[in-house]
Amino acid sequence: MLGVRGRGGAVPEGRDEGRDEERHEPVVLSVVIPMYNEEEALPALVSRLRPVLTELGVAHEVVAVDDGSGDRTAELLGAFRLGWPELRVVALRRNSGHQAALTAGLDRALGAYVVSLDADLQDPPEKIPDMLALARAENLDIVYGVRADRSSDSGFKRWTAGVYYRLMRRLAGPSVPAQAGDFRLLSRAAVDALKALPDQQRVYRLLVPWLGFPSGRVTYERAPRTAGRTKYPLGRMIRLAVDSVTGFSAAPLRLATWLGAGAFVVCLALLVYTLAAFALGRTVPGWTSLFTGIVFIGAVQLICVGLLGEYVGRIYTAVQNRPTYFVRDDTATPTTPEPAQGSAAAASTRAAGGAADVPRVPVPRA
Repeated sequence: MLGVRGRGGAVPEGRDEGRDEERHEPVVLSVVIPMYNEEEALPALVSRLRPVLTELGVAHEVVAVDDGSGDRTAELLGAFRLGWPELRVVALRRNSGHQAALTAGLDRALGAYVVSLDADLQDPPEKIPDMLALARAENLDIVYGVRADRSSDSGFKRWTAGVYYRLMRRLAGPSVPAQAGDFRLLSRAAVDALKALPDQQRVYRLLVPWLGFPSGRVTYERAPRTAGRTKYPLGRMIRLAVDSVTGFSAAPLRLATWLGAGAFVVCLALLVYTLAAFALGRTVPGWTSLFTGIVFIGAVQLICVGLLGEYVGRIYTAVQNRPTYFVRDDTATPTTPEPAQGSAAAASTRAAGGAADVPRVPVPRA
């Protein structure tokens, strides 16, 4: 006589069905951790994160996204999986960047709530229970981790972060929380809304507030990096700022217009000065002002062309419609890994019924 039907078919009566049901219990909480060359920080991360999730007492998973690491990160993750069944490893084929790795984790997370966390432990995993409790108590879709104290950061880092958040709040609106990075909790509704967006160059600290879901905040003191070197040097910080501005505002284009208008006014003033100098017979001394005017106009033109180039580059990337990332392996689906996000192979695999247990990744609209 047959009893409960599981994924593998009918289960005969008399077997321990309770353990099978527990194994397929819906995931309440997913913790997504993008990581790149974090072999030094991994032991400390596991030693702090695992007890926190165990004490929560809810079904959970940890989605570690290996963003093409060149050190022993993948090897250590495989070793930790042997004694930690809730750990799931998604390995990308190449280094795609922090936001792309975060996208891969959000696309594949199964939990009713999803927390994004960096591996450097500057954002404390001990705040995850507070986030989950606040979301449940007040029926919130988003809970931000807000850095109330950044004294562990350098003065330059604090200054640049302050400028960045003030600029983003001015361009993208006051809904952008100040001093909130990528440490946040999202409900399943918020995650599905993010997955439906066609954006390819994503900046989640601006995209998430843009959704407009009910939100709350949990504050904490930002700690020093536990080990290793920062993965956000000055160059990547500048790139993040440029992507943030060009992805959420057309203000730079209007700035180019105002620069052009200012240059036109300067040209009129120089024209009046030149005519006056010519009338007074003092044309040679005007060489300095002429040279200055030419340099100024040339600089304004280059700035305007550069700003236009940033937007044209974003249009070019959108028209190419290339996948944000390529997945090499997902330990949750070892036999049938899902093709890359947005690819034709992914669509054909889903049409054929492959990778049925993997959450659907939407194809970006061209």
